[in-house]
Amino acid sequence: MHQVERAIFDLRRGLPVVVIAGDTRVLVQAIEGATDASVSGLAGHAGGTPALVLSRHRLAILGEPEARGAARLSLPEGTGRRRLVDLAFGIAPEVAMEPEALAGWRRSLEPAQAADRAALALMRRALLIPAALVARVSEAQRSAVEARVSEGTWLAVGAEQAERCLEGSVGMLQRVSEAQIPLADASDCRFILFREPDGLREHVAVVIGEPRSGDVAVPLRLHSACLTGDLFGSLRCDCGEQLRNAVADIQALGGGVLLYLAQEGRGIGLANKLRAYTLQDSGLDTLDADQILGFGEDERRYGVAVDMLDALGIRRVQLLTNNPGKMSALAEGGIEVVERQALYGSLNDHNRRYLSAKSERAGHLLDAVFDGDQGPTARS
Repeated sequence: MHQVERAIFDLRRGLPVVVIAGDTRVLVQAIEGATDASVSGLAGHAGGTPALVLSRHRLAILGEPEARGAARLSLPEGTGRRRLVDLAFGIAPEVAMEPEALAGWRRSLEPAQAADRAALALMRRALLIPAALVARVSEAQRSAVEARVSEGTWLAVGAEQAERCLEGSVGMLQRVSEAQIPLADASDCRFILFREPDGLREHVAVVIGEPRSGDVAVPLRLHSACLTGDLFGSLRCDCGEQLRNAVADIQALGGGVLLYLAQEGRGIGLANKLRAYTLQDSGLDTLDADQILGFGEDERRYGVAVDMLDALGIRRVQLLTNNPGKMSALAEGGIEVVERQALYGSLNDHNRRYLSAKSERAGHLLDAVFDGDQGPTARS
């Protein structure tokens, strides 16, 4: 894991890393931060023309809706950064590129190999656009690349290890610190901070009151961090209201736990969430906007929540949610969801389309939200 962590930081800084898959060496670079010089430089270092690895979600935008997985797109020599951005996350690549060229590039698609899949996993873990510039190292350049790795200029990481980075480190969550913090709706609260072993993310368990022990189901809310809604009161979602309502509801139920998870934007990160908001302003709904960027409808994983509950000795819960996916994820992790309780915020003109997409396309249990013109709304 140590090399993967360092590789993620290098990719975020715009540096290439070497992914090793068997006897193959592949230079990998993020699309974000790439320049025309760095793109051509990657080709020179590898001794061959780079390719672009794209997720199946992005491939659907490029006219490949039947793609079952990621694929690599061969790039003509001299392809610059602007074209890469158009292909990787441009809203309408067919407008920015000649239709004949786009069709030709689609015909050059090949299934992603181990190093390609590892590259996409690293991008996702780094909260970057899930597209990667890759270049297989030729035999002529292999010794030069290995020399750069030996001298510490570049990092090398195994493809299998990198591909597993999205799974996190189950059972290795670190309980770091805690403190009593009274809240407006619950004066008896204890905040417990957990850190993932790679140090990239920290999550907080808010223990409200004295949760009942034994076989009694503990009231529980899994709340994904939302800077814009939780802190600034954004009207584009109802996250802030749900957060505060969850604290009040758990207090009224006699105590329980709220897990505040570092999963901004359904797991795509704040930078990509803001990009998705800009796309929504052009008329897309939240799910289509995420797909334009190469993401699925929900990139969150809940293994860390299961680990936090294990650390707190909680195995049976009364879950405050409207998202069946959270119920399934906890059950798969061995947590018994005894009961579900809906959790609502307020419907407004700014979040109506967002909530409609969640209800109609993502299967969230929001029928009561849209009963009548006005009324409560919910976010998972």
